[in-house]
Amino acid sequence: MGLAGGAAAALAGCATPGTTSVNTQPVVPAAAAGEKITLTYWAWLKDLQKVADIWNAKNPNVQVEVSWIPGGNDGGYQKMYSALAAGGGPDLGQVEMRSIPEFMLVNGLVDLRRYGIDEHADRFDETLWSQVGFADGVYGIPQDSGPVGMYYRPDLYEQAGVPVPTTWTQWAEVAPAIRELGVFIDAFALDDASIFGGHAMQAGATWLRSTDDGWVIDMADEITLDVARFFDKAIDDDLVTTSANPFSPGWYAAAADDKIASLVQASWGDALLESVSGAEGKWRVAPAPRWEHGYGSSFIGGSTAAVLANSKHPKEAMEFAVWMTTSPEGVDAMIEHSGIGWSPARDYIGAAREEPSEFFGGQRYNTEVFQPATQQQNPDWQWWPITQQTFNILGDGFRGKATGGTLVDAVVAAEQRTIEVFRQKGLTIRKADR
Repeated sequence: MGLAGGAAAALAGCATPGTTSVNTQPVVPAAAAGEKITLTYWAWLKDLQKVADIWNAKNPNVQVEVSWIPGGNDGGYQKMYSALAAGGGPDLGQVEMRSIPEFMLVNGLVDLRRYGIDEHADRFDETLWSQVGFADGVYGIPQDSGPVGMYYRPDLYEQAGVPVPTTWTQWAEVAPAIRELGVFIDAFALDDASIFGGHAMQAGATWLRSTDDGWVIDMADEITLDVARFFDKAIDDDLVTTSANPFSPGWYAAAADDKIASLVQASWGDALLESVSGAEGKWRVAPAPRWEHGYGSSFIGGSTAAVLANSKHPKEAMEFAVWMTTSPEGVDAMIEHSGIGWSPARDYIGAAREEPSEFFGGQRYNTEVFQPATQQQNPDWQWWPITQQTFNILGDGFRGKATGGTLVDAVVAAEQRTIEVFRQKGLTIRKADR
């Protein structure tokens, strides 16, 4: 869902002093026929130059040079912001979907609709495409994502004598029998609220949405509070571990010791699970449990290749990004060399992901589970200009669970604090009518 015009004006109004929107300037003409240009791309994906080299071999006049940067919130974004403020920066930058509105706050991104991106829109997964559209513009090319499923140990469920759950209600019903084995059904991260956000998204929540006169927040709606109550009880009943976040050293040790029965997580968790000692052949993948309402799946994570505002060649940068993310050779190369999450291409998941997996006991889990999951997403979910800050606020509140607090109280408090931060940034926001 795109941002309405009024919301776009609010975003532009918060730009860093001295910056203006490149999208109000004349369109930058394409390079002249025969002219040789070099595009720069800052990204934290590993070995992305090997992907660009495939393009470079076929496009001698448009060469792409990739520079590695730290992950976005680990320093990569600050590097981009500093470069933008100085009037420089790369042609392309890796920007998480949820961070696009934040870059719009500083007029940091090119509206690709001005360069003909609409003719390529049908190449992309529809839900992911909705995550990069704002204010009647398109501000990033989806690069990868993380549809959610459930990784599980069939042997542990069998020992407990319970079925693999297909609903969250059933999940809560079978968890005590698993706990009697000395095993947790899952882990709940108190300091990574993005996973909780994925649960709320799946249940049908839409925390923020744009209107003609600003933003409407509905973070503490009954859908989200019900999800919070559900996990408050699961934690109180000791059904999940909160002391070992998924993929932390403690979690890896517990999983290797057969103390974790399942994990509701994104598609990119498959590669991380392969690091569990002695785990090959023990795990399988099933669809995520469903709430009584909402959707079959959600997504955790996901990034874009965004054209930054100071690019001298925005059209060519866009064309490279479309090739990289939708062509079979681009997608296959990103899987092989960069280990990307789920492909954003509407009709191509990558040749390697169509094959059975030895680690998962010969299961074709990508085509069986994650490909259908991409069609079972919440299409109304929007990101907002302070998404990461909201998740940080919520995570701070969740940590209070360890000292007697509740997830419910943390959600209510995070909604109010998010409103305050919006207003401090000069953005218009109001609570939804409930």
